[in-house]
Amino acid sequence: MNVMTKIRHILILLLIQWSMANGQWSMVSAQESGSVFNFLNLPVSSHSTALGGKNISLVEDDISLALQNPALLTGVSDKTIGFSFMNYMQGCNTGAAAYSQQVGAHGTWGVHTRFVGYGSTKETLQSGEIVGEFKPLDLCIAGQYAHLLSEHWAGGVTAKFIYSHYGPYTSCALATDLGLNYYDEGSDFSFSIAARNLGGQIKSFDEIRDRLPADLEIGFTKSLGHAPIRISVTMVDLTRWTSGDYFTTGEKIKGGSIFMNHFVLGAEWLISSKFYVGLGYNFRRAYEMTAAGSSHAAGLSFGGGVNLKRLKFGIAYAKYHVSAPTLAFTVAYNFQKN
Repeated sequence: MNVMTKIRHILILLLIQWSMANGQWSMVSAQESGSVFNFLNLPVSSHSTALGGKNISLVEDDISLALQNPALLTGVSDKTIGFSFMNYMQGCNTGAAAYSQQVGAHGTWGVHTRFVGYGSTKETLQSGEIVGEFKPLDLCIAGQYAHLLSEHWAGGVTAKFIYSHYGPYTSCALATDLGLNYYDEGSDFSFSIAARNLGGQIKSFDEIRDRLPADLEIGFTKSLGHAPIRISVTMVDLTRWTSGDYFTTGEKIKGGSIFMNHFVLGAEWLISSKFYVGLGYNFRRAYEMTAAGSSHAAGLSFGGGVNLKRLKFGIAYAKYHVSAPTLAFTVAYNFQKN
């Protein structure tokens, strides 16, 4: 099977998965409140957080980026381990751990887990009587495989087991991410397409099965000639094109705003091969947080990182909730001896 045939098969599979998910979306409300496991939309990488929170096309030796697009796993060094942590809002923290290893000349496999902990919550009866405490938890355990299809093309897949526990209520699901990436090192141009969170519940909280936060995304990253600047443009929520898909205070969103809410922009200043500073703007987050009454730095994010030979570290600032800002940290270490 030649390279173009492989790529065509992957694109057909992406289209089929998207069509199946789109059929499910047409039968239910498309609002995020109508889906479960929305913690899967939170960024894991501080690098991605700095660039607006969504990036599927940044080709770097950064294992945390592959959690948004499995095809990017081919750019990660052999035997790399990484950890991420983010304070989401007061009393709520999220973190992740990942490991990857090359297999053969063209493949890379990886495993990762991510969680969101919400602290302790009082358990009460309908009368208001407090009978105890419980600790709500969201958890995802996943395996990944990515393969270099040619000099420029790579494809990847992620299989996820998702679990949520809220006191006496539990739910679990199975999901898949599919990704395809084109990268030309000479021009430093990268283009990606990813279908994320395709699947369904195998155990629901009650008798009604809710949908997963499936999404179709495309994006590119390009350096600006000889200038130490790199830009990223990502389009997200490509199956959501109505005003009912977004949080509002009752007013109808205009068509232009709906279109712009699909964009996430990022720019980086590559100070050297070891240091970067990034800035991002997420149009949807800016719109919805402004509607919720928090216009201060809504949609903006920034951060930086250090990429040493075997150790990498990043930190980023963003705002995902009206009550508090967010700090994200990522650290990775490569065990391969050169």
